[in-house]
Amino acid sequence: MRLKLVSLLIILSGLSACSTTEKPTKTSDNLYSSADTLKNEALNAQSIYQLAQNRYGADKIQLLYTARDSAITEQNWALLEKICTELELTPSVDQIQNRLYIAFAQKEQNKNQQALEVLNSLEGQLKQPEHFAWHQFLTGSIFASQNLPKRAIPYFFAASESATKNSISIPQLSEALWGNLTQLSSYALERFNRGSVIQQGWVNLALYHQVYASNSVDLDQAINNWRRRYIGHPGSNVLKKQETYANEFTPINVKRLIVLLPQSGANKRLGDALKAGVLAALDKKAINETLFIDENTETEALSAKIAQLQPDFVIGPLLKVNIDKLANTNTLLDIPTLHLNTFDGERVSLQHYFFALNPEHEVKQTLDHFLAQGYQKPMLLAPNNSNGQRLIDYFNLQWQRYSETTTQVGFYNNNKDMPNTITSLLEVDKSKERIKTIKTLFNKEVESETRSRRDIDAIYILGDAIETRLIKPYLDVNVSTFADRIPIYASSKSHSKQIDTTDKGDLDGLYFTELPWMLDSYITQHNLRQQHNELWPEQADISQRLFAMAYDSVSMLEDIRQLTVKPDKYFSGLSGKLSINSAGNIERTLQWAQYKNNRIQPLELKTQRPLPLFMQPANDGISTIN
Repeated sequence: MRLKLVSLLIILSGLSACSTTEKPTKTSDNLYSSADTLKNEALNAQSIYQLAQNRYGADKIQLLYTARDSAITEQNWALLEKICTELELTPSVDQIQNRLYIAFAQKEQNKNQQALEVLNSLEGQLKQPEHFAWHQFLTGSIFASQNLPKRAIPYFFAASESATKNSISIPQLSEALWGNLTQLSSYALERFNRGSVIQQGWVNLALYHQVYASNSVDLDQAINNWRRRYIGHPGSNVLKKQETYANEFTPINVKRLIVLLPQSGANKRLGDALKAGVLAALDKKAINETLFIDENTETEALSAKIAQLQPDFVIGPLLKVNIDKLANTNTLLDIPTLHLNTFDGERVSLQHYFFALNPEHEVKQTLDHFLAQGYQKPMLLAPNNSNGQRLIDYFNLQWQRYSETTTQVGFYNNNKDMPNTITSLLEVDKSKERIKTIKTLFNKEVESETRSRRDIDAIYILGDAIETRLIKPYLDVNVSTFADRIPIYASSKSHSKQIDTTDKGDLDGLYFTELPWMLDSYITQHNLRQQHNELWPEQADISQRLFAMAYDSVSMLEDIRQLTVKPDKYFSGLSGKLSINSAGNIERTLQWAQYKNNRIQPLELKTQRPLPLFMQPANDGISTIN
């Protein structure tokens, strides 16, 4: 019974992780008296709920959260449904999360039809991946509880795919999916053997167990083949545990490597930079044969060439359009491949990985630092274009998961628009208007100094190198001398080795993230940097970054399997500390640096994985999940 309760609490804690809504601000004196009451009396969920009925506002909401937690602990599903139904009437509460709670409580009371109606009402509103994954899991669980595995499995598949893609933990999902799959005939399984690589992996695993059920030797061989093809698949969790999974941890033995790069057309320059990085890394690798092929080759001819050569590993292509073409023809389906870009389609193989210099990596790293520093009101500045808006949206979406506050955002259309954007955000324009008004009231001269707003505690610039060099002085001038110095941050786009050959004084104090390769004083491979500079003294910034990316692509081949199955493992490369998430995307942690005294100094700034809002302790000592 104790084990079942612990497992249930884990599940509901995961469901609570869906929340992205602000907590109520706890300002009422009654809240502290309520906290004292709960500390001094051993109250059950019903008593806490009754106590909440005599409170108002934030005090009441906080007590309802606490009552909800107690109802879960006590498995009082009728009360849980009642509490969440009441919370649903509060605008500041995550409505979708509460309806998921209601559906769960109804399912536990065998009110399956009502639970399904609640879940159906949420269709089209599931914008957060956590909401979608839990919605699908709960729906599948209802059908499974009614012994309808064929109806349950599509929902479990969708939950498994979403959880894998977004690194969401749903305890008991894999076991529930597997338990329903094993109830199906081989004919029924074959009908499900389509769709995403996650779904196909589940179905093939079930088919192997059916086909080879009477022959343990053949079954072991089939499972080993399955592991090789579906490295990192969530189905591995339901297999019989072994001390080691040799196929998952053994480095890929690469004797023949194919590298697909643009060697013709408008992107040939980028392909040349990548090729240089690959060749530099090959000096330290025992790879017998490396073949460079133009990725712009006609698709049919390219597919035939790859099939003929039978490589052990493929690096590339770089261009998304070529990744799409090869995915559509399944040319690389059974070949371990490291694509040099992101992929918008469905991942066709768990042996396929995606390496891109995504600015989102830096945005997340900066956000983690802001939260670690306790910043409450960052100001974000970005160009008013699709890239700037995308990065601002990404920052804000992540910020809402971890902070109750909102950011201040400013978009500038061009260089002339920057001063107005900055003075407006800092409210310097309002200060100037107040000074002007006061001066009109007096005949003699009035000493005055403009003041900027004082709630901004960090500034993040998402502009390029030229824009950052224009924005930084504006910020220095417009921040009030009465206020504390506001730390200013930027991404690697703000740093240019070419532009930095001139004076760096205007950027003094600016923090930024950057590839270690681009920070000469930090590079441990001094000989490599020296050789690079001798061969390409005037190479553009983008070419240098692609050189580092290609160098790391080859260097990490021996580690790629372990990086896949060990989320806490990383590879330290020229382009940063590299890890692989459950969707096969390589994530980067870059080096911090600062402009100081006309030089660039590498730094180690405090950065840590933030706690979601639902896990953060309440200030009054009441433990809440919201």
